[in-house]
Amino acid sequence: MSSENLPQSTEQQLRKPRVAVVFGGRSSEHGISVVTAGAVLNAIDRTKYDVLPIGITTDGRWALTADEPDRMAITDRKMPDVAQLAESGEGGVVLSVDPGSREVVYSEPGSVPKALGEVDVVFPVLHGPYGEDGTLQGLLELSGVPYVGAGVLASAVGQDKEYMKRVFTSFGLPVGPYVVVRPREWDNDPQGARKRITEFADEHGWPLFIKPARAGSSIGITKVEGPSGLDDAIEEARRHDPKFLVESLLRGREIECGVLEFEDGPRASVPAEIPPVTSHDFYDFEAKYIDAASGIVPAPLTDEETAEVQRLAVEAFEAASCEGLVRADFFLTEDGGFVINEINTLPGFTPISMYPRMWQESGVSYPQLVDRLIQAALDRPTGLR
Repeated sequence: MSSENLPQSTEQQLRKPRVAVVFGGRSSEHGISVVTAGAVLNAIDRTKYDVLPIGITTDGRWALTADEPDRMAITDRKMPDVAQLAESGEGGVVLSVDPGSREVVYSEPGSVPKALGEVDVVFPVLHGPYGEDGTLQGLLELSGVPYVGAGVLASAVGQDKEYMKRVFTSFGLPVGPYVVVRPREWDNDPQGARKRITEFADEHGWPLFIKPARAGSSIGITKVEGPSGLDDAIEEARRHDPKFLVESLLRGREIECGVLEFEDGPRASVPAEIPPVTSHDFYDFEAKYIDAASGIVPAPLTDEETAEVQRLAVEAFEAASCEGLVRADFFLTEDGGFVINEINTLPGFTPISMYPRMWQESGVSYPQLVDRLIQAALDRPTGLR
């Protein structure tokens, strides 16, 4: 019998649903995940839900953390860390993989494990590998615990830029030129890989963008103006992921659009525009989170352009079999057409993040957005669907 069909006890029926907010993680986006968790914890309606914050340290330990969102902010241009929030430096949280039980247990060396009660839904705010890429989603499927956001396949597709683009192309969505260099190719024939990249540049022109295939928040991306900067850019990308992408510069405007799943299906928000950031080469990590570069919401587009980017955003959501939410990023090129850059299945939820700002402008406040995502996850069964 699957966990969603198990009869509920009287206690389960009377108590508030319990939400585990899981954040941090082993990826290079650890810090921004903690910031996102603080914003989500602030927004959850405590009269409606019980909350259990669980932080994952950079070495993978699941830690019980204090429910103190104010400590999860960027301070003096420094990112917060789960290790600073953990109630113990050794204790660990364990989620049962038995689909008949949603019990969470906390244990410390030399102590008797302590039951923390059952969890009804997980709100994962992990960014990057080991959380946003389907790994956590697979664990939660095994455990029979509902969770916010995309499932295993969509999470994996949304994290891997190569396969994301392959899926979009197969569905007829417009994708810009790119080259993929996989680990084995670089390890066995770096000269051949460089030759492919320079031939790509001969065809599409410089500058190029070198980026990790499976990272987010613009981490590890370098804009390369010519061949002399190529090796340093590749090394930086491979610091975050042994597989990397090479993309040509698309001249145009950066447009983003949010997608949110409603009872009648996914809907698109008003779009936003990311204006050129004069203090940075492009909209990189520091521009997004440290210097808080601001987008324009709603984007100054014609009605026809707005309708088109909203249509494409929903199509991208459906093409990747997404659930819950997605932020879709586009370029509006100089010839007037839209090209999809990528989707983000767990977009940032910081106070300055574009996804909640776009939905705020569309009539869904931050607390309403968080509540809708939790309710949708509670209503959705785990397993094949």
